[in-house]
Amino acid sequence: MPASPPPAPISPKVGLFVTCLVDLMRPSVGFAAVKLLEDAGCRVEVPSAQTCCGQPAWNSGDSADAATVARGLIAAFEPFDYVVAPSGSCAGMIRVHYPELFADDPDWAPRARALAAKTHELISFLVDVRGLTRVAARLAATATYHDSCSGLRELGVKRQPRALLATVAGLELREGREAETCCGFGGLFCVKYPDVSTGIADVKTADIAATGADLVLGGDMGCLMNIAGRLRRQGSTAAVRHVAEVLADVTAVPPIAGT
Repeated sequence: MPASPPPAPISPKVGLFVTCLVDLMRPSVGFAAVKLLEDAGCRVEVPSAQTCCGQPAWNSGDSADAATVARGLIAAFEPFDYVVAPSGSCAGMIRVHYPELFADDPDWAPRARALAAKTHELISFLVDVRGLTRVAARLAATATYHDSCSGLRELGVKRQPRALLATVAGLELREGREAETCCGFGGLFCVKYPDVSTGIADVKTADIAATGADLVLGGDMGCLMNIAGRLRRQGSTAAVRHVAEVLADVTAVPPIAGT
């Protein structure tokens, strides 16, 4: 009979993978993530040795540089019970693509698979692993939610943010017909194909406008910055925020891009 897996720790030691965009562009998301994790009973540390996850190199076909970056990240986060990122994109890189990256490396493949198995996107970790069912947050707004491609398609993040947002006092959530449609960011895609990217973003912003929402929420800074920038150029007054800020009730900071 195979051995039973060890029980989940009551107060797990979580390594917060902040991600590049949160660190450089929106630190409030990182602080919100820490608050949510600590409120959920986790002991949170932010390893100073963390870097980019290597996704830009991986997506551009530079697997050698992606592997170099990934080795450093694996070593930095191995001591933790869980690795949590406020980004489906970066969490997906570790959880889905690290095992692919080291598939032919007998030394690093086991370490990559072990890290992948304990890596989670923030909101799915709170709901699926920690069993969180509600938050003590309040925000008077009408919001619509954007499902980022990696979070939705690689990690299955869909119901978890909506379940917690439904418990935010004063918040009404309106679903867009194109909630699951790409925003046009796609990392290097928006740089290589700006006209196509802008066309995709226009579909997204038109759908947002059709909902009548005054707030756009999502779980990936790349998507949110792209949406906020396009809304601002179109003269929209809709605000854009990372979902962690709303759930942690830390909305004193201005919305992304000041929209």
